[in-house]
Amino acid sequence: MAEAAETSDWTAPDLAVFATGAALNTLTTSLQTDFDRGVVTTGRPVLEPRVTSAEPQNDPQLARISDCGQSDEWIKVHRDTRQPVDANPGGRRRIAAVVEVQPDGRWRVSDFAVQAIGSC
Repeated sequence: MAEAAETSDWTAPDLAVFATGAALNTLTTSLQTDFDRGVVTTGRPVLEPRVTSAEPQNDPQLARISDCGQSDEWIKVHRDTRQPVDANPGGRRRIAAVVEVQPDGRWRVSDFAVQAIGSC
């Protein structure tokens, strides 16, 4: 997502390598909206995800992951002027994700939620 956000490329093939279902739809829709608005994202978020549960325990097919992501250096800017879209400086926010084994045997994010700045 961070790489695709640099150009707001909602068609970036790597998105489908790491995400599927609702997660992929959310990512592509968000990126396409940014592209249409002339918005790109600079910098990178700082993430330290951790698995909070895995199901079933003896042969996990689904994992829940949580993080308190830092977005101070991951800023949306206008593509042409490179000026920030808003005055929001970013900050720490709770992120929760569901990652599932897919029919091809690969793990992909199937759903996620990003909370407001200050949520963790």
